[in-house]
Amino acid sequence: MRHSLVGLALLAAAGCARTVQVAPAPPAPPARDETIVLLPGPDGKVGSLTVTHEGQQQVLDVPYATARVQQPGTLEGGRLTAEQVQQRFQPALSAQPPRPVTFVLYFLDDSDEFTPLSKREIPKISAEIAGHPAPEVVVVGHTDRVGSLTYNDALSLRRAERVRTGFVQMGIPREQISVAGRGEREPIVPTEDEDGEPRNRRVEITVR
Repeated sequence: MRHSLVGLALLAAAGCARTVQVAPAPPAPPARDETIVLLPGPDGKVGSLTVTHEGQQQVLDVPYATARVQQPGTLEGGRLTAEQVQQRFQPALSAQPPRPVTFVLYFLDDSDEFTPLSKREIPKISAEIAGHPAPEVVVVGHTDRVGSLTYNDALSLRRAERVRTGFVQMGIPREQISVAGRGEREPIVPTEDEDGEPRNRRVEITVR
């Protein structure tokens, strides 16, 4: 009887000595540390950007203003210098595509002939286009308000086509240049109908 009890005790002990698998604790989420910087445009001007984080807000409205987001739920405002931005964010800045560049050429009255000053600007614009690895060029023609809508639509398109032809002759592939005519609909200087305005007789060229 004593031997049987000892056997039962050993069995009971053996039954209690089992291995229990415990799931590992989930890894802690990585610490969050992000900085948002408001960069100025080519002309030095900036818009306004509002950064929101867990009920907090930070308005960025001056060049190189920053908002830093960290855990737990912090949002801090600040400002960097242009040099600091270049040092800290150089890889990201280098990876950005070139910013669009816009040029304006002007024309003689009721013509697709360039003004003398604009004619001298064309080689400079062509050099800018050639400096882009895969340029996309958009040329939009405009007129003043002298003439009918139909006539000015055709004239504005003719002006845009004239610019494209000049760029193609300088070696820019034609398929990389799109053209459009806006007629008299988008004047730089608003005028009465049939009033001529030299600044409205133009093409706007955007290079991306």
